[in-house]
Amino acid sequence: MRNLWLFILKYHAFFLFILFETAAILILVNNNNYQQATVLNSANNFFGGVYTSYSNLSDYFSLRSANDSLAFENQQLRNQLDTDMYDNSVVRRTRTDSNLLQQYTYMNAKVVNNTTSYRNNFITLNRGSKHGVKKGMGVIANSGVVGIVKDVSEHFCTVISILHKDTRISAQLSSTKDIGSLIWEGVDSRKATLVFIPNHVEVTVGDKVVTTGFSLFPEGVLIGIVTSSEIKSGESFIDVDVYLSTDFQNLRYVYIVENKLALEQLKLESKLTND
Repeated sequence: MRNLWLFILKYHAFFLFILFETAAILILVNNNNYQQATVLNSANNFFGGVYTSYSNLSDYFSLRSANDSLAFENQQLRNQLDTDMYDNSVVRRTRTDSNLLQQYTYMNAKVVNNTTSYRNNFITLNRGSKHGVKKGMGVIANSGVVGIVKDVSEHFCTVISILHKDTRISAQLSSTKDIGSLIWEGVDSRKATLVFIPNHVEVTVGDKVVTTGFSLFPEGVLIGIVTSSEIKSGESFIDVDVYLSTDFQNLRYVYIVENKLALEQLKLESKLTND
């Protein structure tokens, strides 16, 4: 306490100056409309800037919950797409809601681990058997196809991404509907190759490469864009270079696709193998 009083006594002239200066400013502002308006505007600008900065900071830290909310909303919207229905009627005179059953459903998931720099890359998602995930389900993102579920635990699953030597995605050229198989040759995480396209097909740079609907994914899901093609001498097929629509290095949220008719189709097709 003694030190405080000594400090005040030592600098009393400065404190008196501040006191008188403050009193003078208050008298000036209170008795002059122009100065009063100027002070109020300056105060509003200052505190407005502070509140804006606080709001921006708060919005930044709430991005995680916003992303989760958007992922859930997209899941709900995807589950309402007409393209994921199949016609359950025998006589197709009219198309009514009573004849439409949902063939594909979507479950949102978050990427908790992801590799892109190896020859065989995997993704781990925060969804497992507890959530209904099964081996062999397809995985897509808003940007396009991601991969196929390989193994499942109670709360997690691993996915073989397109960036894997064993991944084969049934794909087609959007304009011509010619079907091939998409493979990754292990060089660039944004480049893949569409093989088994007949050499008589006219491939157009910029054409979309999409899913066929023959496997785990609905028809028409984007895979990438044609960048070039090459006809090898003596070969019957063209190699088509594809720029992948999915940026695997920045992948955060995906959707696990369930084909409700997949088991029925596999059981039927297995008879052909056993016969």
